[in-house]
Order: sequence, then structure tokens, then C-alpha cells
Amino acid sequence: MFFFDSHEIFLLKKNNGYILFCVLSNFFRLYFALGRAMIDLHFLKNDPEKTIEGILRKEPEFDIERLKMLDQETKNLRSEVEALRKEKNELAWKGAQGLTPELREKSIELGKELKEKTKNLELVEQELKKLWLSCPNIPMPDVPAGNKEANKVIKEVGQKPEFSFAVKNHLELNDTVKWFDLQAAASITGTQFVVYNEIGTKLIYALTQLMLKNNAKHGFKPILPPTLVGQQALYNAGNLPKFEGDYYQLAQDEGLCLIPTSEVSLTNLNANKILDIEQMPLRMTSWTSCFRREAGGYGASDRGLIRIHQFEKVEIYSICEPEKSEEELEYMIACAENLLQQLGLQYRISLLAAQDCSFQSAKTYDIEVWLAGQKQFYEISSCSNCTDFQARRAGIRYRKSISAKPTLVHTLNASSLALPRLIVALMETYQQEDGTIVLPDILQEKMDQLW
Repeated sequence: MFFFDSHEIFLLKKNNGYILFCVLSNFFRLYFALGRAMIDLHFLKNDPEKTIEGILRKEPEFDIERLKMLDQETKNLRSEVEALRKEKNELAWKGAQGLTPELREKSIELGKELKEKTKNLELVEQELKKLWLSCPNIPMPDVPAGNKEANKVIKEVGQKPEFSFAVKNHLELNDTVKWFDLQAAASITGTQFVVYNEIGTKLIYALTQLMLKNNAKHGFKPILPPTLVGQQALYNAGNLPKFEGDYYQLAQDEGLCLIPTSEVSLTNLNANKILDIEQMPLRMTSWTSCFRREAGGYGASDRGLIRIHQFEKVEIYSICEPEKSEEELEYMIACAENLLQQLGLQYRISLLAAQDCSFQSAKTYDIEVWLAGQKQFYEISSCSNCTDFQARRAGIRYRKSISAKPTLVHTLNASSLALPRLIVALMETYQQEDGTIVLPDILQEKMDQLW
């Protein structure tokens, strides 16, 4: 039986049932690869119109027709490969009784055709998988259709600060207080980086302590994860392949990237695990540096600390039962709000429209703080319910009981908060006529305790 490859010789040593299993294994390999790629595949099978409408509401340019075509082509090629493999296996049984020249010639022809079809199937599978991986999470029904113009402000807290003098922005104020140095950072690294001087550094640490303590009161346990992750971690969190090129990748080790947010690290802490119901909700908080290329041009409103490549951020992250994720999202928003209330800053909360939600999110609320020097609100926290989108990609499941079948969890994340814009808000809100800044007592006390 030398005219069969090693895989098929191995199969011939087994019974028919095992051969059938190995033939079908190719199908299940693709099914699970795609099933962990994005939304639940059953949605497309059982309710295609609603599912497609949801995808296009989130991403109007998504190539649904290409997806359908590749899906059908994959099914056709898979059927052809399985038919050829079955025919070759049947021929092998005949050959076991006595090899004839005709059988040998037929087997060689089948082998060539099977090899070519299998290669084509693998190529189509790869293209289909890449497209599935680029399919966004489906927005929840109450998420408005449209883009930024359709975002809905649902709450506004506090009053805009009033001044009896000409208001300065944080760059103008920094000429007096010297909290940070953009030019020094540019000479070391490049534009859109920052060096914090003594007071600025103390402010970073004081804010971080305030956030971590606040988050701990809300049940979020502190985690200090790596800031370098493998590419699979970015796939699991939904960042790749959709946003390939947006991340800083180490030249000397192509497998590692700097995190854009600790959400990536926290998602992967429980990858391929089955959690117990007693662990739910699993709440975590993390303070890390975050790194983003922020490609593209930006105007004067994005200068200074508004948009930089490396910044500090405290994240809150939750894993919970699916039926409780909406309640958990509200809880996380309240946690982030509490920080802004302690600092006496004016803010508002907006429900984002479908196209303005992140790729992974099914529903997102932005918390925007008022920047007096910019005379507008800026996002300082994005609170998202990713439903089972990341859990499917990362393989995060739980059991409701010892005997229950494992099911996917829901994952949620929120900034708590991004520090550079928070510093801008504090500088511009609490500025004095002489250019100095008087910070809230709760913050000043923490700064005085540092060193």
C-alpha cells in the first residue's frame, strides 16, 4: 500500500469508524476555528437576515456577499475532498486483496486530485477564516443606528466651571506649572510622547492610587499584567486581524506587541479556561502603560496630552454570566463615575451609535469630561459590553453547576480612567488667574503623602 500517504496508511490500520472520524475532523477543525472567530455561527444559519442586518448596522462596508461566496465554496470543496478521500479509501480496501496495475494507476490519479483539492480547500478556508475574524460584534437592539452624529447623551452631571478671567488651555498653563515636557520626550523618542516632571509624576501616582482604591471598593481586584503580549492574545481580544498595523511590534521578536490597553492582557488571563459559577462576576482592575500608533493627522484640538502614543490608564474588566452583563455594565459605569464625582469634574454619558462602537463591542457608553480650555467634552472612559465575542475567540467558558455543560461568558471593560485627559481636565478646571492650579483636597492629600 505504498501508494497511500502516511496519514492514510495510519487510517487503514484502524476500523471504518475511525476513518470516518478523521475525515470529518477536517470539518470540525474549521467549524471550531470559525466558531471562535466572531459571532455565534448559529445566528447566520438560523436567522441570517437579522444577523446580516446587525453586521451591516455596525459596519456597512463589510463584504457579506464575499463571506457567503467563500462559505459556499468551502462547503463545495469540502464535499469534493471528502468524496475523493472516501473513494481512495474504498480503493485501498480493494488493493488490500491484491494490488493490480489498474488499481495502482487509479490510486495515483486520485492521490493527485485529492492533493490539489485539499490545497485549494485550505486556501479558501484561510480566506474565509480571515474574513470571519474581521466580522464585528453585532450591536444590541437598543443601540442607535448610524455613526457619531447618532450618539445619544443620556446623562450630564455637574456644572461647567465659571471663570472671571481668560481661560487657558493645559499647554498654556503648563508654561507656568511645568508639570510635563513634550519637547524633552520628542528629543528622546519622537512627537506625541510626554515626560512628566516632579509634580506631574506625583499627580500620576496619586490619581492611580485613588482609582485603584475606588475600584477595590467596588470589588475589582488589582492585577499587574504584562505590557507585551503575543499576537494570539490580540486575536483573542478582537484587535487582530482587523487592526493590523495599529500596534507597536518588537522588531527583534515579531511575535510580541505592546498592548493598546490592558483589556488585551486581562482577556487572555482566562483564555481556554472553564470558570466556576462561584467566581462570577470576576472583576479585575489594572494599571498599565498603553501604546497606540494613533496613525493619521490631528488638529489643534488633539495637541498636547489629548492624544499621545504612550499613556497611563487604569482599566476595569469583568467576566460575568450572560444574563447579568447589562446590569454589570451599569455597575462599571457607576464605578468610573464615582471617580469623577470625587474629583468634582463635570461630565456626561453618551450611548454610542452602532458604527461608533468599538469592533468588539455590542454596546458602548462613553463618559466624556468637560475640558474648559478646549471648550468641549472629550472621552475619558469607554465602557463596553462585548457579550460573548471575546469569550468565543479566547475560549472563556463557565459551568452553572458541576454537571452543567460549559457555556460562554460575557466580557466587559471600561477605562477607569485614562490619565492624560484626566490631567488636562484637572488643569483646566482648577486653573487660577495667575496660571497656577489648585487641585481638589482629596488629590492634594494623596500627593503630599507620596514623598
